[in-house]
Amino acid sequence: MFRRSLNRFCAGEEKRVGTRTVFVGNHPVSETEAYIAQKFCDNRIISSKYTLWNFLPKNLFEQFRRIANFYFLIIFLIQVTVDTPTSPITSGLPLFFVITVTAIKQGYEDWLRHRADNEVNKSTVYIIENAKRVKKESEKIKVGDIVEVQADETFPCDLILLSSCTVDGTCYVTTASLDGESNCKTHYAVRDTIELRTVESIDNLRAAIECEQPQPDLYKFVGRINIYSNSIEAVARSLGPENLLLKGATLKNTKKIYGVAVYTGMETKMALNYQGKSQKRSAVEKSINAFLIVYLFILLTKAAICTTLKYVWQSTPHNDEPWYNQKTQKERETWKVLKMFTDFLSFMVLFNFIIPVSMYVTVEMQKFLGSFFISWDNDFYDEEINEGALVNTSDLNEELGQNREELFLRALCLCHTVEVKPNDTVDGVTESSELTYMSSSPDEIALVKGAKKYGFTFVGVQNGYMRVENQRKEIEEYELLHTLNFDAVRRRMSVIVKTQTGDILLFCKGADSAVFPRVQNHEIDLIKVHVEHNAMEGYRTLCIAFKEIAPDDYERVNRQLIEAKMALQDREEKMEKVFDEIETDMHLIGATAVEDKLQDQAAETIEALHAAGLKVWVLTGDKMETAKSTCYACRLFQTNTELLELTTKTIEESERKEDRLHELLTEYRKKLLHEFPKSTRSLKKAWTEHQEYGLIIDGSTLSLILNSSQDSGSNNYKSIFLQICMKCTAVLCCRMAPLQKAQIVRMVKNLKGSPITLSIGDGANDVSMILESHVGIGIKGKEGRQASRNSDYAVPKFKHLKKLLLAHGHLYYVRIAHLVQYFFYKNLCFILPQFLYQFFCGFSQQPLYDAAYLTMYNICFTSLPILAYSLLEQHINIDTLTSDPRLYMKISGNAMLQLGPFLYWTFLAAFEGTVFFFGTYFLFQTTSLDENGKVYGNWTFGTIIFTILVFTVTLKLALDTRFWTWINHLVIWGSLAFYVFFSFFWGGIIWPFLKQQRMYFVFAQMLSSVSVWLTIILLIFVSLSPEMLRIVLRSVRRRSTRNPNLELPMLLSYKHIDSGYR
Repeated sequence: MFRRSLNRFCAGEEKRVGTRTVFVGNHPVSETEAYIAQKFCDNRIISSKYTLWNFLPKNLFEQFRRIANFYFLIIFLIQVTVDTPTSPITSGLPLFFVITVTAIKQGYEDWLRHRADNEVNKSTVYIIENAKRVKKESEKIKVGDIVEVQADETFPCDLILLSSCTVDGTCYVTTASLDGESNCKTHYAVRDTIELRTVESIDNLRAAIECEQPQPDLYKFVGRINIYSNSIEAVARSLGPENLLLKGATLKNTKKIYGVAVYTGMETKMALNYQGKSQKRSAVEKSINAFLIVYLFILLTKAAICTTLKYVWQSTPHNDEPWYNQKTQKERETWKVLKMFTDFLSFMVLFNFIIPVSMYVTVEMQKFLGSFFISWDNDFYDEEINEGALVNTSDLNEELGQNREELFLRALCLCHTVEVKPNDTVDGVTESSELTYMSSSPDEIALVKGAKKYGFTFVGVQNGYMRVENQRKEIEEYELLHTLNFDAVRRRMSVIVKTQTGDILLFCKGADSAVFPRVQNHEIDLIKVHVEHNAMEGYRTLCIAFKEIAPDDYERVNRQLIEAKMALQDREEKMEKVFDEIETDMHLIGATAVEDKLQDQAAETIEALHAAGLKVWVLTGDKMETAKSTCYACRLFQTNTELLELTTKTIEESERKEDRLHELLTEYRKKLLHEFPKSTRSLKKAWTEHQEYGLIIDGSTLSLILNSSQDSGSNNYKSIFLQICMKCTAVLCCRMAPLQKAQIVRMVKNLKGSPITLSIGDGANDVSMILESHVGIGIKGKEGRQASRNSDYAVPKFKHLKKLLLAHGHLYYVRIAHLVQYFFYKNLCFILPQFLYQFFCGFSQQPLYDAAYLTMYNICFTSLPILAYSLLEQHINIDTLTSDPRLYMKISGNAMLQLGPFLYWTFLAAFEGTVFFFGTYFLFQTTSLDENGKVYGNWTFGTIIFTILVFTVTLKLALDTRFWTWINHLVIWGSLAFYVFFSFFWGGIIWPFLKQQRMYFVFAQMLSSVSVWLTIILLIFVSLSPEMLRIVLRSVRRRSTRNPNLELPMLLSYKHIDSGYR
């Protein structure tokens, strides 16, 4: 009583100790004690980032955290505050465009999140208040409310099941929206509340629930319920995951349930699981940042050179203050250092367009729009699950093991968590006599069906008794006393049952490594032979054992289990300790084997990835024999592959494991270094010319490598291990825990050269490595959807990886790499003439281009062609990319964004910019370019250069385009036409808001000169001549290397002939 009162009055104390107290129905448990309602969060789900009031400041703050946006903001502020040669509009308008487009995109995405939140928050629920069903909105649910949920409805919050329409207080739930498991799971009410099936009876319940504070683990819950009646002492019952109904799960095959809300809103497990997803940066983004630094250095260098040369120029008196441009008294008195600094800033403003701010918007649009091509690809559509690929990111055949005696078969019918789905009835007649099994594990269903095949049929649980029909069609009943659930640490599960004759039996099934140490030694040898044989065949094996428990021993065990289940702290550890005491000295009675068949074209897909130069590592929790057989089946290992083993079996040959590990590591490294000596040739090419090696390592050996003792003299274990791995064609890591999978990915990521890692998985145990890797791909398999939900991309089948990586991945990289290089190239072409112009205008910061051209160059004149290219270009046909995986090697290692290509684009831009300027400059050496003798001015000079610039960079992209569509034609020729139209329009009207009409009639007059026409055409041709020459030479080289008498076959696999596969 004192503890209850303390929890009730000390509202903050329950958070400190890690538990909370929930009063069922928000009723006081005693009429003599005062009730103070506790404060918990409401049931609103908030996935949105913004509100109407904070959108503008919060979004602007987030956008200006990006370096490029902040840089252009500084440039804009300089233009506003300092006397600069260009209008603030020239940088302000592009910046405004970028910020606006990004804000609209983010605002729209957040509006969608708001709409989705409202659909959930405003949905209708029924609460039991004062013995009545009260209709409310979901967001109005409070912790402690009793909620009614009917069939096929989703649970509005996390509920503790109090009762259901069934007699035994069970209900069936699917959690597909949480973890993708479509199989039904069974949940239970405590036996003291299962009779409360009416509104009146459930409202009269007086109980308090003590449970842990909210935490994201979907499969863990610890609590207890104290039920108060007329008696003074409360009845306490333990609560676990089997009693908790999670928000987002759906009620199935059960008409109605009552539950009490324990976690609401953003404290539900579903909400906690959707928060804090990690952000990943691609190699392209890192290259962009590196190029940005280079171009920022070029910008600062140009500004510094021009500032220095300006004061060198002005050191001559008549240059400093010519007769036509006298200084004011204020200018003469200005501090020279301050004047130099403002001049430096002015030159930065003049050249700032070398930094392509609009590139970030184009890249975002390319990523956003490009992702639809993966989603729209019909080759990724799978009819079985009626789904295609998702941009975020197995059939089981049972095989019965040996030893078909009845006790073996009875164990399969009793040691499981399978439920029988009740068949529908029409007019009192059952539609079908066939039993439908439901379980969260397909393996368990396979084993129960296997037992049925041999005459022992599990027919369900009734009033706590498991019912089995034996080979003689007799019904046997076993009272289910306790279930010791399976977990990844124990790797086994057990049930304790009581027979009709009063005998108490324990049945256990689990991995051989978990069961063999707990059975009689003389029983192991025969079963072990079959287990190893089945594992070599690629089957997942389980061992079955039993033991008879004496009544006195059971009383002690039962008391310990009840005490452990009631514990709120360290419940799992206490339960595991009791389990270990029970599951000893058992008798081994048999083994099972379940085949996990490879998906269609899995072997061909792995071979294609291997041929593409990808190093394939298999990280699995399976035992070594099973995993090795699977690697052979999927052709990761070939018949001629020499396997190097670092496993418990090879390490335990020596008394000192670390010494033996060091010997093996040294031996393997010497062998591989002798086989693959250091050379300039690619290791990928060497794989096909030397003996192939594969490495096998298990979880315990990996732990030994990562945690070697400091005095062993083997601190370089990890380094040697990674050297061996990188020399092998394939690596198999078996018996891996989820954390170890992530550790391996992290080790590879941190290697010299920072290789790109790609993780592929289909189960919840793969999530950690998917999140750790650079790119994560989830397979929408029967293992659940946690992997696909946490991935960057998701595909229905493993075979779809081939096209996703070799075709879409190849094209996507080429497109975005070309986009990045092209943006820096065209902006250097744009600004270099402006820099050269300063040498001919006394470094006076005179702009070469009109402000309208400065503003619209990146926004309108050159943006759409490169966007279309980055979405549609196919430099190689998709069928060719998928049929010849070797083409993938050409882009590996971020090849198109390395220093070499970057320098080529930079020098090309420097060459073209120089041609633009000096070609036009030499044209202007003629005294008059017009028939009437008029002389062209500096704005005509700049407009001619700008016209050559726009046409050259656009035609350069046309030369690069290999895959022409009507969209490419529209945006390329349309952009050029728009530039010409805009120039006529801008220069054909006297604009009242402009102080100076400096562009009036300039463009039209310029094109009236034949010399100008010839110059524009000639300079465009000269500028593009290096590109045209490169294209011609490449074409000649291809023709010379092609043998016209030999037709190259399609590459199906680069290993088929040698390995004997057909």
